Amino acid sequence: MDSRPPILVTGAHRSGTTWVGKMLAAGGQAAYISEPLNLWHRPGVLRVAVQHWYTYLCDENEGAYLPALRELLAFRYHWGAEMRALRSPRDVLRMGRDAWIFLNGRLRRRRPLLKDPFAVFSAPWFARRLGCQVVITVRHPAGFASSLKRLQWPFDLRHLLDQPLLMRDHLEPFRADLERLAPDDLLAQAALLWRMIYHVVDGYCTQHPDFRLVRHEDLSLDPVAGYRQLYADLGLDFTPRVEAAILRSSASENPREVSRANIYAVRLNSRANLDNWKKRLSAEEIARIRKLTADIAPRYYPDSDW
Repeated sequence: MDSRPPILVTGAHRSGTTWVGKMLAAGGQAAYISEPLNLWHRPGVLRVAVQHWYTYLCDENEGAYLPALRELLAFRYHWGAEMRALRSPRDVLRMGRDAWIFLNGRLRRRRPLLKDPFAVFSAPWFARRLGCQVVITVRHPAGFASSLKRLQWPFDLRHLLDQPLLMRDHLEPFRADLERLAPDDLLAQAALLWRMIYHVVDGYCTQHPDFRLVRHEDLSLDPVAGYRQLYADLGLDFTPRVEAAILRSSASENPREVSRANIYAVRLNSRANLDNWKKRLSAEEIARIRKLTADIAPRYYPDSDW
C-alpha cells in the first residue's frame, strides 16, 4: 500500500462527495472505495455490519470496526463473506468490480480513498485512528433540501437518536427538534439534518485545521482551480489526465440535472446545476429553509448566496 495516508471524502449525502471522490481518484494514484459505512455496503468490502445511517465511531465503540477498516485500507477483500451474500446477478457484478478495485489498489500501491458521507460524524476518528486525510464537502442548505425533495428521500432521524454516544458528544442540543419533527415533513428533515451535520463540522474544522472544507458551489464555478488546490493539499499529482477528467465532468454540454435513473452520475453542467434549487423550490420553501438553518448557514453562506 502507498506509504502516504489514505483519504476520506465526507459531508452530508447529496453534497457532492461522489463527484469529489471520483475526481480525486481520476489520476490513478488513489483507489476509490464507495461508502463502507452505508447500511447496504457489501461484506466483501467491509466485513462488519453497520446498524445506523451516519454511524458515529469513537474510542468507546470502535470494537470490530477498527480492525475491519484497517483490513479495508490494506485492500483485503473478503471473498467468503461476499460469496455467501450473493443474491442476484447484480451482486455478482458488484463483487467483480470491488474485487478488481482492491486487487488493483494493492498491486499498484494506490492510496485508499473512502468516499462516505455517512462517516461525517466520525471524521476525527478516521483521522486519528486510521491516519486519514479528511476532505469535507458542504452544499447550500436549499440545494441540499431541494435534492432530497426531488428524489423524495426522507431521512429517519431515529438513526441519530438511537446512537447514545453521538447524542452525548454532539447532538444533545438538537434532541428536542429531533423528537418533535413530523416524520412526513421532508424539507424540515433536510434543514435539521443539514444544521446538525454542519454545526458539528464547524467544530471539527476549528479543532482540526488540517481538514479540508470545500463548498460544492466553489468547485462548480471553477472546478479546475478548485481541484488543483485539493490535489496540492493532499499530495496528489495534478496531471493533464486529471484536468481532462474534471473538464469532462463539468462541461457545459453535460445535463443540467442528474437523472433519477442514475443519481450518482458525475457528468453535469456544473455551473447550471448551481441554481437548480431556485427552480425546484418555491419562494416560500426557500424562505422556510433559510429560517430553519439561520443559526448555522451564515457560517458557510452569506446573504448574497440566497
